[in-house]
Amino acid sequence: MITVSHVTKRYGKVTANNDISFTVGDGRIAVLLGPNGAGKSTIIKCITGLLRFQGEIAIDQFGNKTLDAKRRLGYVPEMPALYDLLTVSEHLEFIARAYELSNWEAGAQKLLERFELADKADKLGKELSKGMQQKVSICCALLPKPRAIIFDEPMVGLDPHAIKELKEVFQELRADGCSVLISTHMLDSVEDFWDTAHIMMNGSFAATKQNGEDGDSLEKLFFDITEGKAVEA
Repeated sequence: MITVSHVTKRYGKVTANNDISFTVGDGRIAVLLGPNGAGKSTIIKCITGLLRFQGEIAIDQFGNKTLDAKRRLGYVPEMPALYDLLTVSEHLEFIARAYELSNWEAGAQKLLERFELADKADKLGKELSKGMQQKVSICCALLPKPRAIIFDEPMVGLDPHAIKELKEVFQELRADGCSVLISTHMLDSVEDFWDTAHIMMNGSFAATKQNGEDGDSLEKLFFDITEGKAVEA
């Protein structure tokens, strides 16, 4: 479970996140939506421990900056951050060593094959395209089998096969009881399987909706809120 309680993040006089609270339960998929500058990436970076903030964040009841929390959390950033001089295989080995995984090799190979990276195993990070780097980032996040995972615009740059596989991964993670948080502008990419949608504007939640609550599509909910056609208390 991901638990965010009264989180505020300021950059000088600018408030990027204003008193945000929400949870992503076990076996649930939450999506984080909003226009550019709404504060989505900031709250994600707070959850992952990359930014200081006011408030509390926990992963399975462990403070988000503790080692116990970090062992349970996976993260796919919006921009892949690979090491230029590590190969694809070495990136996975790096993650395995960092998480002290055992018998990880078969799982790593399966991920490489699933995302069509097996023939790129010996390629250096700097030799990969943006889409290939994104797929490596996804594989690295999935390898430790996290109990909670965050995807920030995960489908940008992916080819159709990888998008199809990633959609299947989302549902497999949910079935395994993982807490999944997805930030995306590609509303149709999550339309079929989201549980909760949080729509952000100006650093706060403008609305929170449960799937099937009123029968509206995710796209309609988004534009009703962000274009001022609906008001949510």
